[in-house]
Amino acid sequence: MQSAPLWTRNFLIVSGVNFFLCLVFYMLIVVVGAYAIEAYQSSLSEAGLVAGIFVIGTLLGRLIIGQLIDSLGRKRTMIVGMVVFALTTCLYFLSHSVETLIVVRFLHGLALGVGSTAAGTAVAHIIPPDRKAEGIGHYSLSTTLASAIGPFLGLWLLQHADFTWIFASCLVIAVLGLLAATGLEVPEIDPSHKEIRGLEFSFGRLLEAKAIPVAAVTFLGGLCYASVLAFINVYAAELDLVTAASFFFIVYSVVVLCSRPVTGRLMDRKGSSVVVYPCCVLLAAGLILLANAHTGTALLAAAALIGLGFGNLQSALYAVAVKVVAPHRMGLATSTFFIFMDGSLGFGPYLLGLTISRMGYRNLYWSMAALAVLCIGAFYLLHGRHAARLRAAPAGN
Repeated sequence: MQSAPLWTRNFLIVSGVNFFLCLVFYMLIVVVGAYAIEAYQSSLSEAGLVAGIFVIGTLLGRLIIGQLIDSLGRKRTMIVGMVVFALTTCLYFLSHSVETLIVVRFLHGLALGVGSTAAGTAVAHIIPPDRKAEGIGHYSLSTTLASAIGPFLGLWLLQHADFTWIFASCLVIAVLGLLAATGLEVPEIDPSHKEIRGLEFSFGRLLEAKAIPVAAVTFLGGLCYASVLAFINVYAAELDLVTAASFFFIVYSVVVLCSRPVTGRLMDRKGSSVVVYPCCVLLAAGLILLANAHTGTALLAAAALIGLGFGNLQSALYAVAVKVVAPHRMGLATSTFFIFMDGSLGFGPYLLGLTISRMGYRNLYWSMAALAVLCIGAFYLLHGRHAARLRAAPAGN
């Protein structure tokens, strides 16, 4: 039987919306701290808060919207999120102090949480069921592309223009995302479904219970990547490998772009364990190589291994999270997955930073390699040993 097409108009639209959302995030994350210091003479701790409060807003947005998406409507939720995202981008022009900038960043993050969760939910319903992992792998590449292009574009604008042009560029991108979202067609759930409770909000339903085990593994893997994301430049400076470090995430992104389509198809055909376990091993190997790096070649080889490992682990676990729930719970499952992911990437650098002064960077990466190996056991205990039964059962059963 021939599989349903993956690269449909709606799949391309929702991937584009996610790309625009993430592009704005990555453009701003590399410059907003410098903006706070230059424009408002903020302290380093205040600049760090300006950068990090965005993640808190994103987490809150996901917590709120996850259980309300199907009640509000998937397309409507995305459009509302994109409208608010564009409006809050405008607020950067009106900020007049570090305090108001912190508020703007929080609201901007809240809007990103709503918009990206809606996009992730929509794509889970657009992708054909028998190509779920492959489709999510391709969809996640929109985030990977944004993570490669966004920082480069933000820093390039910072060198050739002022902050006003950076904010204006972000506004244009946000509006493009909004226009793209209006053309999306996504299947909506029947409002009479027995488990749809209107606009009722409950703190007891902030997370999808069936997605929590996989999300917990995601949190552990995310801590491993957070150690790289936050400290690779400082570590490279200590090793006198700054030039090689400037290409680290380019190598990472290229490897992810090339490998995700392959691992997605493999997971759809053979199951999650065939992808998740090797990815954990590759992630551990990359961190071990990083801990022992003395040359630029070793540093970039570590980037390739980490890209093969975490880059594919992330999309594989996301596919598992939406596969283990019924269709009308995919919104909450998506929210749950990214809450754990954002939590590890948002709070991980702070938690890990507390240990660096005691153990140093090399020992940090050795310990993160051990954590990557621990992910193998965690995935087996929380999901892998039940994978065959869940694969044979209908989603959500």
